Amino acid sequence: MEEITVVGSINVDIVAFTNHYPNQGETIFGKKMVTLPGGKGANQAVASARLGKKVHMIGSIGTDLYGDTMIKSMKDNGINTSCVKRVQENSTGCAIITIDHTAENTMLVVKGANDELTAKDIQDAFSKINNSKVLLVQMEIPEEAVIESMIQARNKGMFVVLDPAPADGITKRALQYADLIVPNKQETKQLTGINVIDLDSAHQAAEYFNRMGVKNSIIKMGDKGSLVYESGKTEYIQAIQVTAVDTVGAGDSFAGAIGSAIADGAGLVAAVKFATIVAALKVTKQGAQDGVPTIEKVNEFCAERGLSHYLLEVVQA
Repeated sequence: MEEITVVGSINVDIVAFTNHYPNQGETIFGKKMVTLPGGKGANQAVASARLGKKVHMIGSIGTDLYGDTMIKSMKDNGINTSCVKRVQENSTGCAIITIDHTAENTMLVVKGANDELTAKDIQDAFSKINNSKVLLVQMEIPEEAVIESMIQARNKGMFVVLDPAPADGITKRALQYADLIVPNKQETKQLTGINVIDLDSAHQAAEYFNRMGVKNSIIKMGDKGSLVYESGKTEYIQAIQVTAVDTVGAGDSFAGAIGSAIADGAGLVAAVKFATIVAALKVTKQGAQDGVPTIEKVNEFCAERGLSHYLLEVVQA
């Protein structure tokens, strides 16, 4: 079983479902509310674990009830939580999410204990991790923790995948340590100033990243698919059409699947095809983590849709 290390946020998601978003100052009635495990780091860790990888999670949570719940959720998914820090000074991170009738979402994230993760914590954690092939890291934690994790991973020969999300947390400094960057349209515009509306603009953005030193990128365009840029070569991967129920965590499932495929030795194109399937399955289910498919569900879906050749490309890598 290949190993992956994830450094990132651990949150509780408070999710409200509504027919439409309220205007500023307006009060409307929603349909229902649920409390679910989340956080970009934990979501990617769960995705990797459900896809058959041994996962080490590095993050920070509070000593509150939500922190207990997050630890249990990760352990239930087989994730090693020995490098998850617990602090009394701050509460477990929280994301307040609203989902409308189209399954699109808005989020307000309170980082809480995620902001307590330090470079020293990262150094201590990596001293115990020796066999991981891939690092997955995002931007919901302090910059010093992001940078230190990428440096530590490179020193151990790991392939570094940077998911530069959310856009508000992006730091260009992190790009110099990334082997692969996987931004969506909003994050791409934040980093490059290029508004991705088609393949031409996606290619322009990938070339921009290349000039910044990131030789490999995957420009995610939602239901328009993804552009894979690998050392000057590009390939377009179409999206898989499904009926979306909840898009929260789709990007994290995508990143977790990318990391899992790369850990197995797959090339970027094969990894993106695999990740596209995983993300498509995720949006058909509610919950950033509860909706993440297992590898068995992925196999069933591929058989039903005639997509098994995508999985074969990953297996043969």
